[in-house]
Amino acid sequence: MAKIHILLQGKGGVGKSFAAAVLAQYKASKGGKPLNIDTDPVNSTFHGYRGLDVKRIQLLEGDEINTRNFDALVDLVAGSSEDVIIDNGASSFVPLSHYLISNQVPALLADMGHQLVVHTVVTGGQSLLDTVSGFAQLAGQFPTEALFVVWLNPYWGPVTHEGKRFEHMKAYVTNRDRVSAIIQIPELKGETYGRDLSDMLQERLTFDEALAMATLTIMTRQRLKIIKGQLFGQLDNATVL
Repeated sequence: MAKIHILLQGKGGVGKSFAAAVLAQYKASKGGKPLNIDTDPVNSTFHGYRGLDVKRIQLLEGDEINTRNFDALVDLVAGSSEDVIIDNGASSFVPLSHYLISNQVPALLADMGHQLVVHTVVTGGQSLLDTVSGFAQLAGQFPTEALFVVWLNPYWGPVTHEGKRFEHMKAYVTNRDRVSAIIQIPELKGETYGRDLSDMLQERLTFDEALAMATLTIMTRQRLKIIKGQLFGQLDNATVL
């Protein structure tokens, strides 16, 4: 049985591609060869990782799903014996979600022995309420065949509202039975950890590629190794993965 991991969130620039890249690297570190796909029609960040062999599929034409390309994507996913990771853009969030649900794709994949896992990102700062709402919308619309993983991204501020952490917000409490794991992205700012990770992401490097670069200082590589360990350690504990 393959697990089909899809990144969905209606707010752009919140870290979906980062989560997809981390997940792809984690799967590879465990000996897997995940099928990585980028369907973002605007910013194909995931596709930019040369070390991850990401396929790009254009699902959106204007504001509508290209049905032939969508059908080809389903055929590709359904025929995979390896886990699949799909990064989707904010601009195609609504039409793709609607198309997946209206065509009963979660049930179809389940009947074929696959498991659909929806990953979504919740951020702090100004996008907090929008991303929390996006999670609640997904949880309310997707059928029970789909499991959820929430990535908490504190880059723009703590993921709290009126003193409540995400785990105490109404959106989570109402849908906690749907959430199989919460991944806490470390708060990385400043000229050390934050700068090192930012530089790595801008170059679209994997952790292993960066750690093998003799041009990076020993301490830069050490900090990236620590970040990798923090993220992979949480993924180790997420049994849904």
